Amino acid sequence: MSIVLVVNSGSSSFKYQLLDMVSERVLASGLVERIGQGTGRATHTIRSWAEPGQPAPTVLEATHEIERPIPDHTVGFSVMLEAFAQHGPSLDEHAPVAVGHRVVHGGARFFEATVITDLVEINIDDLSVLAPLHNPGALQGIRAARRSFADIPHVAVFDTAFHQTLPPAAYTYAIDRELADKHRVRRYGFHGTSHAYVSARAAEFLGRDVADLKQIVFHLGNGASVTAVDGGRSVETSMGLTPLEGLVMGTRSGDLDPAVLLHLARRASLSIDDLDTLLNKKSGVLGLAGVSDMRDLSARREAGDADAQLAFDVYLHRLRAYAGAYIAQLGGVDVISFTAGVGENAPEIREGAVATLGFAGVELDPERNAVRGHDPRLISTDASKVAVLVVPTNEELEIARQALAATADD
Repeated sequence: MSIVLVVNSGSSSFKYQLLDMVSERVLASGLVERIGQGTGRATHTIRSWAEPGQPAPTVLEATHEIERPIPDHTVGFSVMLEAFAQHGPSLDEHAPVAVGHRVVHGGARFFEATVITDLVEINIDDLSVLAPLHNPGALQGIRAARRSFADIPHVAVFDTAFHQTLPPAAYTYAIDRELADKHRVRRYGFHGTSHAYVSARAAEFLGRDVADLKQIVFHLGNGASVTAVDGGRSVETSMGLTPLEGLVMGTRSGDLDPAVLLHLARRASLSIDDLDTLLNKKSGVLGLAGVSDMRDLSARREAGDADAQLAFDVYLHRLRAYAGAYIAQLGGVDVISFTAGVGENAPEIREGAVATLGFAGVELDPERNAVRGHDPRLISTDASKVAVLVVPTNEELEIARQALAATADD
């Protein structure tokens, strides 16, 4: 078996999955959280799979939880290893051949999944200035994991890597070049593992070669981004230097006139930190309607809440604006896919996002759009010139695939 452990680390938690890459099935998953916060908590779930040909693909799923002090990531990995030893699957019998780590920001230095060395760690640390909320936590997880699994390769899979194919016209901001170069100011884009997985999965679902398709992928969760994918390559994306730019999100503003910040600093006496908090944590759907979850927004709209309706309208307005812009950049579109929590579960968002795209040959089927499921599905009509899909994302599987490929190439 080719077993890969996937780790997604934050500053006070990390998630993990153990995957059998022959079948691409999850054998176990877990969450270690509240690291360094007194009493930590760890959850470990194991899955037993039926033999091929059996009617039920999953025959057993069991979850085990503990609470104990977890002062740092190194102890957190020890807790994870104890869970594997006590509850399975045995890491002796299912020994990982690689560990894949999600790293948010790879800057312009990392354009593909990269085997981690001490020098790579230094570079990830240096890039923390571009992702201060994410890269330091990832680095803590990497260092702890390399101590726990010292004899196998570790691979960094960067959210930004998929977007390294952006042309200069797409990633360059129109500010002083010398200043921009000195401080590494450019568009990087994020959610790259999701956009890579979904665009490839959409082509597979349609039985088409990804190289022949012009695609638009909407990754709509609490964080949200949209990417134009031409022949399997990212050519335009909505997030920029940070994940703040672009679409309206749960708590983030998305696109904004930069002069708004100057105005608020001068007239409302807001500091840099105040503005950072405003745009990242108190804006978006939350700032407009007082809730950040799309399900709560839907309930308020149904109750006649005018603020909720406005937030919904603003959200859709931005989606349509980007869809139209990306159709123009691509010179047409063959496939539009929706993924992530909102994209996969909110038919009214999908309907609204493509409602004005009839000029491009988009025709949604209301009945198909209303169907819920866990597999890729077509939601456009048979007559639609553009295939509109719902494609559940699987970032962990994409990370595992890239980690395995990187170790094979190393």
